Amino acid sequence: MKNILILISIFSLTTIYAQKIKFNIVGQKDTTIHLCRYTGNKLYYADTANIKGGIVEFNGQKQLPGILAVLLPGQKYFEFVYNNEEVEIETFGPDYFKNMKVKKSAENKLFVEYMNYLSDKRIEMNKLSEEQAKIKDVNDPKYKEFTQKIKLISEEVLAFQNKLMETNPSTFVSKIVKMSLDIQIPEPPKDKDGRIIDSLFQYKYYRTHFFDNFDLKDDRIASTPLYNNKLDTYFGKTMMIQHPDSILKYGYELIDKLNPKSKVYELTVTWMMTSFEKNKIMGMDKVWIKIGEKYICTKNSEGKYPAIWMKEDKIEDFCSKINVQKNLVVGVKAANIILLDTTDKVWKDFYSLKSEYTILYFWSPECGHCKITTPKLQKLYAEKLKARNVEVFAVTAAMGKDYELWKKFIKENHLTFTNVALTESLYRIVTTNANQVIPKFTTMESVKYDDYYDVVSTPRVFVLDKNKNIIAKQLSISQLEDFLDNLQNVKNAPKLIPEDPKEEAH
Repeated sequence: MKNILILISIFSLTTIYAQKIKFNIVGQKDTTIHLCRYTGNKLYYADTANIKGGIVEFNGQKQLPGILAVLLPGQKYFEFVYNNEEVEIETFGPDYFKNMKVKKSAENKLFVEYMNYLSDKRIEMNKLSEEQAKIKDVNDPKYKEFTQKIKLISEEVLAFQNKLMETNPSTFVSKIVKMSLDIQIPEPPKDKDGRIIDSLFQYKYYRTHFFDNFDLKDDRIASTPLYNNKLDTYFGKTMMIQHPDSILKYGYELIDKLNPKSKVYELTVTWMMTSFEKNKIMGMDKVWIKIGEKYICTKNSEGKYPAIWMKEDKIEDFCSKINVQKNLVVGVKAANIILLDTTDKVWKDFYSLKSEYTILYFWSPECGHCKITTPKLQKLYAEKLKARNVEVFAVTAAMGKDYELWKKFIKENHLTFTNVALTESLYRIVTTNANQVIPKFTTMESVKYDDYYDVVSTPRVFVLDKNKNIIAKQLSISQLEDFLDNLQNVKNAPKLIPEDPKEEAH
């Protein structure tokens, strides 16, 4: 009897979770069809099946609940909701969603009705907006009439949405509708004379309650584009100052509310890193580095990495990268480099430079781009920067034949700024008996500068302030000139180095 009960229990679980996802796509030729799921706001392949006679079936047990899509040949697709229930839908092109007939799935009956209603109302509003746009005078009674009609449709849609949520509170579609709604912002408080007490009240309220319509404990929201789009807005320039410290402050607040084992946590952490790793605003790489350091590379109380979605070897590779990059963010003090000059006898370092600003320049005499940029840097230094107490500290590796090439390049191009290198003689000492020079004359960071400063390609530029803190990086020579002119408040300065698209694309 006990074994029979176990079998019944297993069978019951199978019938609950092994749900079929079936479509009858009328008129579709026999071919391969893909099922896709949202991760953030992008669709990725989730499953593949063959369609025969218009019928295709997927195993729902493999799928996470959320908004899924069926991808057809020719990059045509239509969406549906999956919430651990059996789905059976019939449709045909060209408007596959509009033509949907839901045979099984309470969620999709609601979803299709809702989305088609929104589509009809959007068409209605667009027509009114187009007619209104033809009227140039906003005081024209006809213009105001159109405004009122558009407002009434908006109110009608909101009433429809509220009724749907009220009558179907337990459905996922109800949550989808709620996530699409804006937060209702109250009027700002006023003093006894009717004056607004805090002019930023509404903005602060909106920011504080921004995610109120999102159930951050429900992993299904990570399988929709809605949460990703919300993150885009929240951390975007219309909502937040685009400064890494501001982004991190609110990023920490949001992530710390989340369950580290949830899909919402995974999506939020991943979104913050991918969004800011290659951000066009200088210094914003600090965001992905700090987020990665805190939420991926810092082990939890159990001694495990919190990023359970990543394999441990991948985490360790990632964290090695983080350990390098965290020393190169804007605001961090640059590690000193102590190497030999062209005599191969005199030690020089940039901490000794008593300059207002220092340009730390990594280059190679055999690098094609360096052959173009280095003479430009010399011109900028000699004709503008040196007189303004800005020094250049140039670093390269000069071993073997490169040593003579390095000295030849310096001589032929009349480089007057400080040049140092990891020379052949120094390299031999370090690799045979490092104690002869470390720490007496130099440091391990200096002889391994390419690892420490992540010099995987040249040229590479950092700008340091008088305290040798990094204040800018990855600038072309033309951008470097503009940056220092602005930084030193030099107005109407002649432009010495014109923009070079090839250099800036490098």
